[in-house]
Amino acid sequence: MTSTTTAATTHQLDVPGGRLYYEVRGTGPLLLVVGQPMTSGAFASFADLLAEDHTVVTYDPRGLGQSTVDDPSLAVTPEIQADDLALLVEALDRGPADIFGSSGGAVAGLALVARHPERVRTLVAHEPPVTELLADAPYVRPVVDGVEDAYRSGGSGAGWGAFVSLVMHQGPVTEAGVAPTTWPPRDDTAPDDTAPDDTAPDDTAPDDTAPDDTAPDHTAPDDTAPDQVPAAPAAPPAKQQADDELFFLRMLKPFTRYEPPADVLRSAGPEVVVAVGAASTSELAVRSAVALAERLGVTPVVFPGDHAGLMGDPAGFADTLRQVLPTAS
Repeated sequence: MTSTTTAATTHQLDVPGGRLYYEVRGTGPLLLVVGQPMTSGAFASFADLLAEDHTVVTYDPRGLGQSTVDDPSLAVTPEIQADDLALLVEALDRGPADIFGSSGGAVAGLALVARHPERVRTLVAHEPPVTELLADAPYVRPVVDGVEDAYRSGGSGAGWGAFVSLVMHQGPVTEAGVAPTTWPPRDDTAPDDTAPDDTAPDDTAPDDTAPDDTAPDHTAPDDTAPDQVPAAPAAPPAKQQADDELFFLRMLKPFTRYEPPADVLRSAGPEVVVAVGAASTSELAVRSAVALAERLGVTPVVFPGDHAGLMGDPAGFADTLRQVLPTAS
């Protein structure tokens, strides 16, 4: 289908302990597109494509983006997000809904099917990092603990570096852990004294429709002396810092340590489709997805790209999703 930009209407929903921000596009069968830590803005192009024949709802998980949480010191678990999603489907009064969950959003989708099966028609769970299903789970847990420790000691840049080291690791994790990665990756063509940009990876980027306030102002004079060392990058904005803290300290462990109840998922009623990326190899998320499929007795469906494939090929992702979802009844 031809890509068009579909106007989204914005809404808020009060839920116990917080308020959810969500966007609605298009008409047709109800489809929720759920990420975590991704927020609604990162899904805009994908949602526009799907809105040609679906009512597409994207949202910011509680405490992230434009959604709020009353007490940011409390853990945000898959069960809590599942309850939020159930309330969202109820408020839309269009259910049951098809759910496409990406990464942590797929984990929330699994919890939604287990806790509120009446709200779901089909769940497509794309590479959920349900690492407790892996034989190397005892070695994954301390690495996840290390991600939290890195954030506590070194802030967002250190936290994202440790996180990316884990999610990009190839093959089973051993007692030795995983090799460290600097985030963002260093540009080898840049001068040695160029400080890295302390930002989150692409799947946590803010709304792509927002203006690019970081673009250089080519009309302003360059009064930096040639021999001056560039200043260190500014700290992330306060909201980004708050989002990072919530993710690293309140979400990461509950989501990676969630063990999907396979027996419940098999018998709950909604169809559960496990999806993997064609370009994924032996990273943590795809290995977890394959382990989940084995538990459920299903064959994984292959989507374009890797773990973040919908960002690189939203049209291909949308076409594949249409093939997987049931036709409107």
